[in-house]
Amino acid sequence: MMAIKPELKVGAALDRAELIKLYRSMYASRRIDDKELLLKRQNRVYFQLSSAGHEAVSAAAGLVLRPAYDWVYPHYRDRALVLQLGMTPYDLLLASVAAREDQNSGARQMPMHWASVGLNMPSRSSAVGMQFLQAVGAAEAGYRYSLISEIKERSDCFKSDEMVYIGAGDGMTSEGEFWESLNTACNLRLPVLYVIQDNGYAISVPVEVQTAGGSVSRLVTGFPNLRLEECDGTNVIESYEALARAADHCRERRGPALVHAHVIRPYSHSQSDDEALYRLDEERAFDAARDPVKRLGDELAQKLLVTPEELRDLRNEVDAEIDAAADRALAIPQPSKESATLYIYSPDVDPTAPQFDTEADTGLTGAPVAMSGAMAGTMAGTMAGTMAGTMAGTMVDLINRCLHEEMARDPRIVVLGEDVADASRAEYLDQVKGKGGVFKVTHNLQRQYGGARVFNTPLAEANIIGRAIGMATRGLKPVAEIQFFDYIWPAFMQLRNEAPLLRWRSNNAWKCPLVVRVPIGGYLKGGAIYHSQSGVSLFTSIPGWRVVMPATALDAAGLLRTAIRCDDPVLFLEHKHLYRQTYNKSAYPGPEFMIPFGKAKVAREGGDVTVITYGALVQRSLTAASRAIGRGVSVEVIDLRSLNPYDWPAIRSSVRKTHRVVLAYEDSISWGYGAEIAARIVDELFDFLDAPVRRVAALDTFVAYAPEVEEEILPQVDDVLQAVTEIAAY
Repeated sequence: MMAIKPELKVGAALDRAELIKLYRSMYASRRIDDKELLLKRQNRVYFQLSSAGHEAVSAAAGLVLRPAYDWVYPHYRDRALVLQLGMTPYDLLLASVAAREDQNSGARQMPMHWASVGLNMPSRSSAVGMQFLQAVGAAEAGYRYSLISEIKERSDCFKSDEMVYIGAGDGMTSEGEFWESLNTACNLRLPVLYVIQDNGYAISVPVEVQTAGGSVSRLVTGFPNLRLEECDGTNVIESYEALARAADHCRERRGPALVHAHVIRPYSHSQSDDEALYRLDEERAFDAARDPVKRLGDELAQKLLVTPEELRDLRNEVDAEIDAAADRALAIPQPSKESATLYIYSPDVDPTAPQFDTEADTGLTGAPVAMSGAMAGTMAGTMAGTMAGTMAGTMVDLINRCLHEEMARDPRIVVLGEDVADASRAEYLDQVKGKGGVFKVTHNLQRQYGGARVFNTPLAEANIIGRAIGMATRGLKPVAEIQFFDYIWPAFMQLRNEAPLLRWRSNNAWKCPLVVRVPIGGYLKGGAIYHSQSGVSLFTSIPGWRVVMPATALDAAGLLRTAIRCDDPVLFLEHKHLYRQTYNKSAYPGPEFMIPFGKAKVAREGGDVTVITYGALVQRSLTAASRAIGRGVSVEVIDLRSLNPYDWPAIRSSVRKTHRVVLAYEDSISWGYGAEIAARIVDELFDFLDAPVRRVAALDTFVAYAPEVEEEILPQVDDVLQAVTEIAAY
């Protein structure tokens, strides 16, 4: 170990001990890069992204942050930061060699995707820019905790002066999520510290091609409440001073801050890139002269803070530690092959389990469930007396009531989306009826539970889902609404690469229990292309999602309660056509009524043909089954209700009974949801079939505005009836 001299001040920012610690982290970061590159050439590391050139600002950020106090969403070049916060070279090299003891991801993620529960560092993906909205959601969680006094021990959930760090490269600021996150962070004055590490390139694309004017900090000058700092990110003292000012701004709750740090990239983007193909030698030499590790080492020696011998001893010590850590890490086996399917879903809460099945125990008397006086008044106003008395309620009514009761039961539930609040200007609530969603599903929730728990978002779907992921990461239970399924696509990156993968990619260290409610489907007469879309197979094919679609008001209440109490992300699909139909109304079943996922319902028993369906096709299939009696055909109708997981035992039992199958679904017939079930039936139940498996579905086109054309495009009663008749006669 090097000798410790009396502390000497360098300027007013950092003392000798702090500078030496920073140098150690920076030097270790560089040497781990070099070790990984060597192991990559030996095929013992399988991917490498260098942090070289970013070490100074990254290590300085680690000095500004408070480990296990602040929340950290690091850049994949933030190796010096995570070392400064307390990770060891061994921790990092376990990830590099894909060792089963890797605490970042259990060898499921590439290296440089750092994560730590103990350091409040959620797992991040390789999709650049996705962390911006999630980090803002994490900061917002602290803000919501500070407002929701009903949460027990909420003081353990947030700190009054905590902040959230987001590390990112300049190329990431081209993603829309960056701008959406800034909008929300500034609007809510959230304590988010953005550190944009600008090395001049996004792989091979130079900054002037990426960013108008070549400077992201100039572009964001108009954002209110945002403190801007620009610094030489290769100078650790200048970086620290800029970061310290920015951190003070955040901790004092004056809003977010953005530090634009100019760094270098002396190595290629990754081992898959060769920067010599697009960078001049002169440019690379100029960058090399600003190397932050050499720069700090030289400064320490020049200011006589260390002797050359002490600097040499420190480097030798770090080199030896890294060599030993690499040898140890290489001796650890990779995860077992059997681990591949672990932690796709929660190992602790199984929504298919018997405790979620209270269906048979519920008496539907029509009597109202006991509520507080305030809630009863709210509910009566919400449903205009429908559910407050003994009459049956629509799907909208029962979903609304379930939300009311679950929010009363669990103060961690927050509802967010476009138009979900009654009135964002809460002072108007005593003068207006309130919005509560375009379909009134969330009506009066804000009146009852306040704007801290029910709030509108910008018209930006990625913003809704990204923030919800961040809030779920910190223990809140978001129930997010996407106003129409047709407009879910801006959020698809968050929905595909983030929410369902968080648990698996972190090896169960992190989770994302949220509910995303989405009105979906056609049969609207005038809904046209952009208000009639289906497409459930795009989500049921994603491991990690639970996907349900009720066909009746009663099932909606039971499935929604299960979704909210589930520990996984749930996509709750609400067919718009079914919202206020009279044929699917029900009395309210009570506050503990739940339907487990993966449990289908025999909507009608029969012996000749099985129709497997869900959503709006359930009623059409029941009507077709009634008409089929006149043709001498007995039809059994299976309402799946839960699409992932689905009830294979119920399907198998019915097919073995009838030996004939029709699948009716609203997706396009090609590549649609029913195709997978049809394939499985043929694969596993072929010996029980007496006829081909028939599919009835939408045409391979889009839904037209003209009602008569829409009727031709979407499957109708006559289409189901024809399929049933033909298969019965086969």
